[in-house]
Amino acid sequence: MGSVFQTYLQLGFLHICNPRATDHLTFLLALCAPYVLADWRRVLALVTSFTVGHSFTLVLATLRLVTFPPAIIEALIPVTIMATAAFNLARAGRAGGPATPRRGPASLLWTAPNALAAAFGLIHGLGFSNYLRELLGQQSRPVLELLAFNVGVELGQVLIVSVILALGALLLRGFGVAQRDWVLAVNGAALGVAALLLLQQKYA
Repeated sequence: MGSVFQTYLQLGFLHICNPRATDHLTFLLALCAPYVLADWRRVLALVTSFTVGHSFTLVLATLRLVTFPPAIIEALIPVTIMATAAFNLARAGRAGGPATPRRGPASLLWTAPNALAAAFGLIHGLGFSNYLRELLGQQSRPVLELLAFNVGVELGQVLIVSVILALGALLLRGFGVAQRDWVLAVNGAALGVAALLLLQQKYA
């Protein structure tokens, strides 16, 4: 049992911590770019929202309680990146507006970014399930494997988000890059990457 758990834990971790996971990596980059280390509570709420969303559909789709055509899901994932990037660009691009809104503790959970993260997590979870179902084959009740894979994805996600925040801190504090410029540059790049991914899906 331990060997199975460890195997799927590693598969989940490597599925997201992989240069070929361009879509998920780009989404996390766009999602977290507006935040700095001091905003860790907001980032935690944001990532938790995304986790709740993708864990929900990962379980349902892997257990075959819901089904969606893989091609549609693979096309929708770049759309989630584009929407996230466009949202951040619009917010950061407002004249004189801060890149990250500052509010009280009560607004940590009930925010538009968190709602978007949760909604888009539903789509990404379906994408994760496509890969996991290929690994599982005809196994109908892969509870242990599903749990291990999801934990692996979460560990990989924590690592990626930590790297993004550390890179942002280095550029903002070490090199004097303005936060607004960082947000605009990162989300502009994410928008371009997502457009390319969407075109690849269209002509695949």
